[in-house]
Amino acid sequence: MSSVGLEVDSETPSRTKAPLLAVCDLAVSFGGIIALDGVSFELSAREMLGLIGPNGAGKTTLFNCLSRLYQPARGDIRFEGRSILDKPAYRIIDIGISRTFQNLALFSRMSVMDNVLVGAHRRSRSDFLSDALHLGWVVRQDRAAHAAAWDLIHYLGLEEVAEQPVADLPFGLQKRVELARALAAQPKLLLLDEPAGGLNHHEVEALGDLLRRIRDERHVAVLLVEHHMSLVMSISDKVVALDFGRKIAEGTPAEVQNHPDVIRAYFGTGS
Repeated sequence: MSSVGLEVDSETPSRTKAPLLAVCDLAVSFGGIIALDGVSFELSAREMLGLIGPNGAGKTTLFNCLSRLYQPARGDIRFEGRSILDKPAYRIIDIGISRTFQNLALFSRMSVMDNVLVGAHRRSRSDFLSDALHLGWVVRQDRAAHAAAWDLIHYLGLEEVAEQPVADLPFGLQKRVELARALAAQPKLLLLDEPAGGLNHHEVEALGDLLRRIRDERHVAVLLVEHHMSLVMSISDKVVALDFGRKIAEGTPAEVQNHPDVIRAYFGTGS
């Protein structure tokens, strides 16, 4: 019998690698209000994606789905090829997703170091008994967590305030502490919710440089929701625009910025 058609071509290229994050036909509604309506996009490893849209566009709802705070009515969210919809919110960090919040969620009376250690310890595997007995592997794990925390404190320029309570710091530094805590969990994907909110022009510019460094040097993919258009357009590899729960544009910053539906959503007029 001829073997024609049964042989495998050794030069056939392998399948395209799956994206790090795939949002697939996501839909969310609250009563009769549609918050998301069939939103889909992909994010590759070590890519920065800006999520934009007017107030009420669905950005926060999407973030809360990614964080597993909301359960979508339809669609799927896949991380490294696997659905995360069966994961509770407290397990999301275990698979490599970490986030910051629009309203700071720090422990204000704890020091900068202790706040960062909270993020590092989210990756620990110790339990009450192991901690109480000071087992060798627990001690080594704690030393590694402290070393990682100091590394991040140095990386984000927080050395001089490392032992100060977070509540005593200016708002811009508090934002950096929250970023350090999120990075301490060693995420593959970092979700940033309004990271430039409340920052002055100089701080926003410094934040943009810092986020580029994190992407390039720490090899972390970044998905950010942000109203500061100049920041989004200057640092994002790709931009997704939402309006009334629907995706209206996706592409490079220049493509999205000049898209007629985006101009209409923000200014009420077409190009």
